[in-house]
Amino acid sequence: MKTLSLYADKIEALKQKFGPSLVIMGHHYQQDEIMRHVDLAGDSLQLAQMMDGIDAEHIVFCGVHFMAESAKLLAKPEQKVYLPDMGASCLMAEMVPAQALDVVIEKISAHGKKIVPLAYVNTSLAVKAIVGKHGGAVCTSSNAKKMLEWAYGQGESVLFLPDRNLGNNVGNMLGIAQDKRHTLDVRNNGGNLDYDAIDRAELIFWDGCCPIHEFFKEEHIAFMRQKYPQAKIYVHPECPQEIVEKCDGAGSTSYLIDVAEKARKGDVLIIGTEANLVNRLARVHEKRGVTVIPLFAEAFCPDMAKITEGLLYKTLEDIAANKACPVEIDGSMVEDAKESLVRMLNHCAK
Repeated sequence: MKTLSLYADKIEALKQKFGPSLVIMGHHYQQDEIMRHVDLAGDSLQLAQMMDGIDAEHIVFCGVHFMAESAKLLAKPEQKVYLPDMGASCLMAEMVPAQALDVVIEKISAHGKKIVPLAYVNTSLAVKAIVGKHGGAVCTSSNAKKMLEWAYGQGESVLFLPDRNLGNNVGNMLGIAQDKRHTLDVRNNGGNLDYDAIDRAELIFWDGCCPIHEFFKEEHIAFMRQKYPQAKIYVHPECPQEIVEKCDGAGSTSYLIDVAEKARKGDVLIIGTEANLVNRLARVHEKRGVTVIPLFAEAFCPDMAKITEGLLYKTLEDIAANKACPVEIDGSMVEDAKESLVRMLNHCAK
């Protein structure tokens, strides 16, 4: 605890030194030791929307790599973006190799099927560039329904990637029949594609998921219903659709935060998402007499956990000494990747 306090004091001293030239951004799934130093917190959509209003020269992003890439993509040319641990990746994002995606889209298009790719924000810059090149856009869990409706306005079918769970849950919201959905087999460099199924499908999925949210099971819900019969259960839409169907509500990180904020004294909420956020909501709302319980207490994201207070301090120290290495992105991908993000931001601003 002494070490943490030492880092905390040093971080705050460096923040004072930097003044308005530094902004620390953090995703809600970060540990408390990080969130206490964050200037701007949010989910993926909120953090992307915040970029336009930031004038600081140095932006330290406490999250995972694809988020820092997106921040760099939306940053002004003179701004530098830093990620305290460049190894903080995302297992879901790694499930979509950009080259494989490009090959699959090209093969489906050559077959004569007009598809519009819609990429969850949990994807690499290279994947966002492929999506942008093929006329698609990015979405987040906050706006997936709105962006899926946009995508259907651009073509006859949508390729939703990489999260088949979020895609299925949004497909349910739009009333898309189960027999009009198809999950691609992308093995063998696209050689295993089932074109008959693709032709019939209106909603096509890449076979990816978030391992943290995929872990939630129906027996977790059954156990909680029995133990807390008065409780309401809310989950993130990255959970499988059979989980979402058994809950009282599902929505983005911001939705889950809002549910807790609107709860009244005596309410019991079971929340299924990354446990750092759920535990924080439990502590914040306990003083109001609201009980918040994680659907599964061990649902921690190992990549989010890579951002530690010690690494945050070292990043600030290196920036002050002009030794820090900012996030770099491939210039050849910038135009297409940014277009995929801007299409989302523009459409959701309407």
